[in-house]
Amino acid sequence: MVGIAVLLCFIVLPLTAGGVDEGAASEKEYVLKFNHVLNQNDPFHKAFVKWSEAVSEKTGGKLKVEVFHSAQLGVEEDIIEQIRMGANVGQNTDSARMGNYIPGIAVMNGPYFVDSLDEVQKLTQAPTIQKWLKELEDTYGIKVLSFNWVQGFRNFLTNEEIHSPDDLKGLRIRAPGAPIWMGSVRSLGPTPVALPFSELYSGIQTKTVDGAGNVNVNTYNGKLYEVAKYLIESKHILLICVCVQGGPCNCSTLIHKRELQALSLCTEAGYVCSCSTHYKENEMIADQIVLGAIFMLLSIFFFAMTFRFPELTIALSPKVFPASSRCASSYSPHSC
Repeated sequence: MVGIAVLLCFIVLPLTAGGVDEGAASEKEYVLKFNHVLNQNDPFHKAFVKWSEAVSEKTGGKLKVEVFHSAQLGVEEDIIEQIRMGANVGQNTDSARMGNYIPGIAVMNGPYFVDSLDEVQKLTQAPTIQKWLKELEDTYGIKVLSFNWVQGFRNFLTNEEIHSPDDLKGLRIRAPGAPIWMGSVRSLGPTPVALPFSELYSGIQTKTVDGAGNVNVNTYNGKLYEVAKYLIESKHILLICVCVQGGPCNCSTLIHKRELQALSLCTEAGYVCSCSTHYKENEMIADQIVLGAIFMLLSIFFFAMTFRFPELTIALSPKVFPASSRCASSYSPHSC
């Protein structure tokens, strides 16, 4: 859901007992595993796979990235803690969850913090952000590789028509368990409910929650439009995701410069995928403008016709856009 930081840690094949120098280390093979909650049709998953292929090509197969979709390696928060303890696993997460360790960094997933990809790119050079990234690495062993993976805007998905914040009051809205996520939902009116992304579909279906905040592409790929009627374009969060390497393994000291350069491809892959997703968002807006213009012209036409032919009438009542039509029309699976 979504955000997405990728906590990465190297699994190193056994080395000789007598130690290894840089030249010998470069001949070893390394496997980089990471897990994410999105399904195999998600643009991010496809981008991760392309990144994996690029890394393998760049290193001649000496460094391999294995991608695990649909939380195949386990629950997100548990794996993050395992990484901090030195386990050779990785997890797809977000800066909000990094806020559990460095509270300030969670602001990147706060409501209305940034509005565009350009603003996200500028964050990479901000001194305050750089300070937080260094603290993550030095204190908690989490080294950030990239945080320019942007999933798009989070919107509310509900079974109630929402026209103002007052309409959200009393609703139970699913949110990730990190404080910034929970506080953001609470500030807009509803009661936040922490629920794993994998349980969101059944949670809405069984009325455990009344809805959720979600990016449109996840709503489509997760078929959430089957259990929720309305998608409310609140655009309350531009979801910034972060790619990080698990520092406790200390494997980077054994990796040749070529392999480290290959990992930098993560930034390039994230930017390309984010631009593709952003393009889809703009495409959807353009479609809405065209449809709105057509609707307005038709409305004027039929309104005029009712004066000439009183027996011809039509009821035009605006509604919140149906989630199924909104998502299906603009977010069919595509590859970054």
